[in-house]
Amino acid sequence: MAFLKLDRVSKGFGVAPKRTEVLRDINLEMERGEFVAIVGYSGSGKTTLISMIAGILKPDSGSITLNDLEITEPGPDRGIVFQNYSLLPWMSVYENIYLAVDQVFPNWAASKKKMHVERHIDMVNLTPAREKRPSQLSGGMRQRVSVARALAIDPQILLLDEPLSALDALTRATLQDEISRIWEESKKTVVLITNDADEAIFLADRIIPLTPGPNATLGPEIIVDLPRPRDRKALNHEPRFKRIRAEIVDYLLSCKQNTKTTISKKLCLPDIEPEDLSVPRNIFSPRREPIRRRETKEETVEVGK
Repeated sequence: MAFLKLDRVSKGFGVAPKRTEVLRDINLEMERGEFVAIVGYSGSGKTTLISMIAGILKPDSGSITLNDLEITEPGPDRGIVFQNYSLLPWMSVYENIYLAVDQVFPNWAASKKKMHVERHIDMVNLTPAREKRPSQLSGGMRQRVSVARALAIDPQILLLDEPLSALDALTRATLQDEISRIWEESKKTVVLITNDADEAIFLADRIIPLTPGPNATLGPEIIVDLPRPRDRKALNHEPRFKRIRAEIVDYLLSCKQNTKTTISKKLCLPDIEPEDLSVPRNIFSPRREPIRRRETKEETVEVGK
């Protein structure tokens, strides 16, 4: 039995006739300890998908189970890291993480909670900044706190919703290395949502593209059979890395092209010509007033479905 299973999951928003079907017939199975990346365009429904796994949203149809139990609401068995950090600004690094630990493990002794929090702060290399508040931290440091907080509640599965997309390239690469190192140590089951193919290849065991929306669905999986730990510099010269990246990009581009359609529509322009400003205005030589005219222009445009 799969550890995480999504069975014919669909989700839409709004009311007919203006309802938008975001995801359709999503099927996914993951084993314990796997690192799977979902790659797709912005707006294709990636966050909606991970929000349903987290229990924040409920699917319109289908089911999602984790360790044979159906997901119906948020719970501490799923740790999630958002793109926007989601830290409490009036609390320090230590306090943000301690609050989560205290909520999930209320029966632990205070000394055990303290030791647990400090171990996870050290895991993301933030011990020197343990007493700083989020406003005193860089974007990369804030995201480290979010990762530490998610891991500190010891979830069965870690959900990463484009956690590095707001960071600069150098900081993003550094945190990719940190996430890879932490995963090697903890072997948590991880679902990563990203629009960066290189990031997915560097981190994941499997990559599954999500087709452009609406009615987005998962495409064929791609196995990342590259040895771990992965060296970023060496990967750039690895033929298999290049083939995997080309396969992902080609599939997503082909899906994008298939969602376009051509329509012809008549555009009725304003029935007026502008006033002639080249003639000075005076009572003896009045300026030509705006005049009306009839014109319809037909254009052919390509739009996404």
